[in-house]
Amino acid sequence: MSTYDVGIIGGGPGGYVAAIKAAQLGGTVCLIEKGEWGGTCLNRGCIPTKTLFAVANLATQIQEASAFGVHIGGEATIDYPQVLTHKNSVIQQLEGGIAQLLKANKVDIRKGTAELINKNTIAVNKPDGTTEHLHAKNVIIATGSEPAEPPIFEIDEDQVLTTTGILNVTELPESLLIVGGGVSGCEFASIFNALGCRVTILELLPTILATEDVQVIRHTQLFMKRKGITIHTGAKLTHVKKSNVHVTAVLESGEEITAQKMLVSIGRGYNTDGIGLEKVGVRTEGGKIVVDAQMQTTIPGIYSVGDVASRYLLAHVASAEGKVAAQNCLGDSVEMDYQVIPWCVFTLPEIGHAGMTEEEATTEGYEVKVGRFPYAANGKALGLRETDGFVKIVSDTDSGDILGVHIVGAHASTLIHEAAVAVRMGATASDIAHTVHAHPTLSEMIMESAESVDGKAIHSLH
Repeated sequence: MSTYDVGIIGGGPGGYVAAIKAAQLGGTVCLIEKGEWGGTCLNRGCIPTKTLFAVANLATQIQEASAFGVHIGGEATIDYPQVLTHKNSVIQQLEGGIAQLLKANKVDIRKGTAELINKNTIAVNKPDGTTEHLHAKNVIIATGSEPAEPPIFEIDEDQVLTTTGILNVTELPESLLIVGGGVSGCEFASIFNALGCRVTILELLPTILATEDVQVIRHTQLFMKRKGITIHTGAKLTHVKKSNVHVTAVLESGEEITAQKMLVSIGRGYNTDGIGLEKVGVRTEGGKIVVDAQMQTTIPGIYSVGDVASRYLLAHVASAEGKVAAQNCLGDSVEMDYQVIPWCVFTLPEIGHAGMTEEEATTEGYEVKVGRFPYAANGKALGLRETDGFVKIVSDTDSGDILGVHIVGAHASTLIHEAAVAVRMGATASDIAHTVHAHPTLSEMIMESAESVDGKAIHSLH
């Protein structure tokens, strides 16, 4: 039986990063994965959707090219099979890169399903039908999550699709009905709207994107409606009807909404079944593995990271947790820091936030001051014709500390990281305001938003 310092179940962004980190620290490591390297993020989540987002963004720019004085002969059309070819090539390149990294760091790999026999023994059931047993001094479980499929929906991945199935649709639907107005639902709405589909969102809650700042939600919702996306909030779906060519959502109000395809995006379920958690006594709550700040489960020496255990279902959080777990497996004593987690939503326009919303800060007892600066007042944004959006800084009135930053607009996913560093380091609005920012850049909006906290932004009217 092969023996390792660390045995890792799951090769997604939590598992493979943990494997490489543990190997860098001098440990012997075995990584077990039943599917493709990179897990959901690379194959069925972040990477394919953001590749489609890039196509959608480009399509939008081409549609508006004449406003720049660039005239494209003939009508621009979407060759969706070619779009899928591009998406798949990106995935394949990144998968190959992960395989090379694992090999370069001398991580042993096994393909197959894994099950804990006891706290130090993992059974690997291989595709050829054989079983291999491995001994691991420490175990990291990184099995991830899958799209939730509540009983009301008969998921066939043909007409009624999950977020996995919609990435494999070979032709653009004329119309798409999206059940769920959270991050994934709104991202897919923006993408398929830009590619020419008629899109409708059904959201049970009073608002879409409920985790975002109220002003960001309002702005995004108005912009999406302006682009032709129909949004129904407070919409309770009672059942679904299908014909040969359409799918119909029947609402509690009696209203019926029909589209060619339906996307169900209402959360995810945790992959904890069949991996032996009950055998070894690993505790779960609501299907999720319980861990402490060191990412250790209720059984010493067994750790868990990523969607299956994390408070955030985000790839970058899974990777950070994987590094923490790996260090603890190799004798260190470190804790995961959730103080500032940058959060990006790839709608059109993009959204980025770090830290608290204004409402959260007020609820926490802070007296807040808010600075806000519009894209429309920024020279670079005007040149790009990306004038839709704003930067908002929430600060503590007493100390001046930045409590949260919220951006909606072009390149928000890039801009937010200056804000994340500022929040994490305890910077004040004054610190940002007095940091010279290069001109002309979109980053100047963060500086001017910080100036706006005290009503001193140069390029906006107060």
